[in-house]
Amino acid sequence: MTGNRFFSLMLATLAAAGLHSNVTIGGDGQAEFRQAEANRMAIVQRAQAATLCIFSPTDDAGGGSGVVISPDGYAVTNYHVTAPCGDYLRCGMSDGHLYDAVIVGIDPTGDLALIKLTGRTDFPTAPWANSDHVRPGDQCFAVGNPFALATDFQPSVTWGIVSGVHRYQEPSGTLIEYTDCIQTDASVNPGNSGGPLFDTSGNIVGINGRCSFEKRGRVNVGVAYAISANQVQKFLGHLRSGRIVDHATAGFTVSTRGGGAVVISNILRSSDAYRRGLRDGDSVVAFDGRTVDSANTFKNILGTLPQGWRVPVSVLQDGQVRDVLVRLEGVHEREELLELVSDGEMGSPLDHPIPPPDKEPGEPSPDQTPPGEPEPRDILGRQSVPMPPAIAAIYESRRGYANYAFNRQNRDDVLRRARSFHETPVQADIPWSAKAQHSQLGAVTIALTNKGGDASFASGRNERFDRGAVHLDAATDIPASNGWLSAMFHLKRLLISDPAELGDVHYLGRSPWPGKDELCDVVVGTFETVEVHYFADTASGEIVGLEVYTDIDVDPWQVQLERAAESPIGRLPARMTFRIGEQTIGTLDRIDWSKGTVTGEDRS
Repeated sequence: MTGNRFFSLMLATLAAAGLHSNVTIGGDGQAEFRQAEANRMAIVQRAQAATLCIFSPTDDAGGGSGVVISPDGYAVTNYHVTAPCGDYLRCGMSDGHLYDAVIVGIDPTGDLALIKLTGRTDFPTAPWANSDHVRPGDQCFAVGNPFALATDFQPSVTWGIVSGVHRYQEPSGTLIEYTDCIQTDASVNPGNSGGPLFDTSGNIVGINGRCSFEKRGRVNVGVAYAISANQVQKFLGHLRSGRIVDHATAGFTVSTRGGGAVVISNILRSSDAYRRGLRDGDSVVAFDGRTVDSANTFKNILGTLPQGWRVPVSVLQDGQVRDVLVRLEGVHEREELLELVSDGEMGSPLDHPIPPPDKEPGEPSPDQTPPGEPEPRDILGRQSVPMPPAIAAIYESRRGYANYAFNRQNRDDVLRRARSFHETPVQADIPWSAKAQHSQLGAVTIALTNKGGDASFASGRNERFDRGAVHLDAATDIPASNGWLSAMFHLKRLLISDPAELGDVHYLGRSPWPGKDELCDVVVGTFETVEVHYFADTASGEIVGLEVYTDIDVDPWQVQLERAAESPIGRLPARMTFRIGEQTIGTLDRIDWSKGTVTGEDRS
């Protein structure tokens, strides 16, 4: 074969493989071939630079792989990789350095963990792809640390194709459940877990986690599974909260019947879905914006969603299509999930124990347990070693959290940004007043103090909310006002009260809010018997909505804040819409805020 024919054949192979879209065949083809090869190598090198080789700081735990997703060091890996390692990990990168890392948040059911590296603020990163666009036959490559081969921290690269999409893997008696995952024949072996699966442009399409092995040994046979990039991104906001997060259940199950209809086969009467009017026998047409064509598809979609999200559901009911928003509940009770995690119910890790790497030149040796003394262990029985000061400074143990330090950090950041538009906490004892037009009752004057709220209508009607009230009137046959007075009271309380007076306030993560394209930061506060969820715009920091709960089995008061404008108090909404479930209870419009107590007067 002549040189020209050889290069033409190679170019044709590259073009067919989709390794470079600008490959052309003509002339001797050598320049095009070299350019395509250079492009491919550059993509692989960028992917390797962002990939982690994860090690336990002890010699009796496991390890695996991961990928850095932000310059300040946040990285994604598998839960089953971090669980044996503990809260402190060590991560090798292709620059030859070993970096300390701390656990941030964990998703035991979805087998995800978020960690944060220290030591620099300009880590190389890998971008996300839209995994919904991945199709069988697409070229892909996996990067990671199979069998702990990357002793020099240079991760391995394996090439293959996407051999399947929307695969569902049963929990098999453990916490871990793989839903809507990507199947590939790229070689994925023990040690690859937690590492990235890339498309040919170097974008992350998934996080490798499971693979099928032959019975005689742990050797890849060409069937591996990656958690889809879109599922990971839906959970990132919750993982950054430092919590132990849970997956969602819809409150109903489905089955596929003759003709392909996917119908609700059983529904809990206490579920939000039932309160929204869904019933046994309804056909599920779409869920979270995706068409449902089988029970397997429904389980796949549901498995990619966090607890607490409100998602659109379309059902065929009595010959008519109904579109509703359904709030998703958790798969586990909170204490049940904590107990399962504490018991180490993470399934069998795919990764065998990987010894920690040798220390870098000049690095001090880790503390050693004196001979004859028992090795220190953490609450899960894992061998424990002292954290370096930089890691200890960003780690805080608290029940219900993987790392409370990150919850505190995010909570304080949301509060600081929201309060930047308003009065300082030392002025919390000053009443707020507002004059507005109620959509049903006309002109109203509202007074908000530290003890509650009062509403005086021009018609002579008066309503009152006391902060110690256990019950909020949820009746929808009258324009009850104590629910929305409660919401206004708690908005004021959040914005200007001393943080010490706010009670138990924590950062939930990021969740959707109606009318917002981007997810919102959510802070949850518990005040006496009332739980309030505050939704903050991630760009501006302003509070855009509230949900006020008095009972988990009833609909909360939902308050939409609109038309933010400057006032003597600060930047506050000029319009507020109040809903219970799908029903709008009323609106306050043309809200004119002021400081101090005012007397009622007719604004009609």
